[in-house]
Amino acid sequence: MLIRDIMRSPAVAISLETTLQDAYRTMREKGIRHLPVLDGDALVGVVTDRDLRLATSWLAPSPFPPGSAVSMVMSRAPLTADASDPVEDAARTMREHKIGCLPIVDGVRLIGIITGLDLLDALVRLTGVDKPSGRLEVRLPDHPGELARLTASLSTRDLNVRSILTYPDRPDSVRTVLRIGSMEVRLLAQDLRHAGFDVLWPPEKPCPR
Repeated sequence: MLIRDIMRSPAVAISLETTLQDAYRTMREKGIRHLPVLDGDALVGVVTDRDLRLATSWLAPSPFPPGSAVSMVMSRAPLTADASDPVEDAARTMREHKIGCLPIVDGVRLIGIITGLDLLDALVRLTGVDKPSGRLEVRLPDHPGELARLTASLSTRDLNVRSILTYPDRPDSVRTVLRIGSMEVRLLAQDLRHAGFDVLWPPEKPCPR
C-alpha cells in the first residue's frame, strides 16, 4: 500500500497570514487537527491544534495579541513524504520523530496529507479486518519455505486468505498472522496443529475433565 492510497487530497491548508483565531476556526469547522501552512504554493510549515492551544491558553497570559499570524507558532520546514512512498515508511517516520502528520508534496507543491488516523485506517485495510474474516496466528521456524508450507496446507481447504502479516518473534522463529475468509477457524486450527504447526490463535480448548 502506498501513501497515495490513503492520503487526504486535496489537503486543507492556510496561508502564512492566517490568524491564530481563523486557523482554530478552520480546524473546528473541518474536524481536523493539523494545517499545512503555505507561502504561495510552497509548503513552509505546519500548525497543530496543540500549537494553537498553547498560543492562546487561558491558563496564562498569551504572548500573542489578537490577530497574530500562525507564522509565529507553526513548525517550520516540516518533514514531508512523496505520494509513491510506502505507507510503512511514513509510519516509521512519524513514529521516530513523534509527529502527528506528514504533508505529501510533489516537489514543493502540497498535494495531500496523512495523519495517525489515516495510518490506523491503513492498518485495518492491510490486515483485512474491514471484511468478515477469521484470525489465525502461527509461529513458524525462521527458515526458507516455512510460509509456503503453511499456505500450501491452507490451499487444500478451499479457503480465501485475505491478508498475511509476519513479524519476528524469537531468534529462531516468526509469527504469521492470517485473515481467513471464514469465521470458523477453530477446526482449521485443530487440523494445522495435527499437521505439526504451532498455532497460537485461536487457543486450543482445554480438554473437559
